[in-house]
Amino acid sequence: MSDDLYKKYIFPSHQVAVDIINSEKKLPIGKVLCVGRNYKKHIKEMGESTKEEPFFFSKPAQSISQKKNIIFPKDTKNLQYEVELVVFIGKRCFEIHPNDAVNYIYGFSVGIDLTKRDLQKIAKENRRPWAFSKGFEDSAPISLVNTNIKIPTTAKIKLFQNGELKQSGDLSEMIWSVDEIISKISKKIILYPGDVIFTGTPSGVGSILPGDKISALIDEVGNLEIFFN
Repeated sequence: MSDDLYKKYIFPSHQVAVDIINSEKKLPIGKVLCVGRNYKKHIKEMGESTKEEPFFFSKPAQSISQKKNIIFPKDTKNLQYEVELVVFIGKRCFEIHPNDAVNYIYGFSVGIDLTKRDLQKIAKENRRPWAFSKGFEDSAPISLVNTNIKIPTTAKIKLFQNGELKQSGDLSEMIWSVDEIISKISKKIILYPGDVIFTGTPSGVGSILPGDKISALIDEVGNLEIFFN
């Protein structure tokens, strides 16, 4: 960011921006919204009953990261991975029909929703928000943004831990499709360009240890590889 632009703010801007495939420009990040309980098998492994609709929670923009190396957080003994399809909004979106959602999408990436599961468990037991278990620094690593594909509906989604397959599913297993998710959110709040949606994870979530390598991929969308130090 230029010095001239800095002069417009009281403090230097901390705008998060990410890289796009085959582009020198960056995508600025706005709101980060996440869908809970959008794969039936994942609902069961979390010990929860199937709901008619998924719920939504949020992460700060600073949770988004394209770092190859992530520092393992010190305040958790149970950091877990959740691989997800990530959607980026490309224009203002409010109260739209699912059939129109495709017109508001800028691109996609592979993402991992990192969760401090032990802290989340305590928060749930005390009926408190999950802010510190979901919204910490680098808790939403993503791959490069892919703008050259249509909405993926039947792609394989996988996560590997130190080369061993841990999560394996298909986007066709989502309870609510990308179109429906965007429509539902748009009927609650306005979505703006740069807003991000994590669409839920298949079964197989598990714990990460310092020194682990986590690799994730979604067919035709992309892949990412992260080392935890």
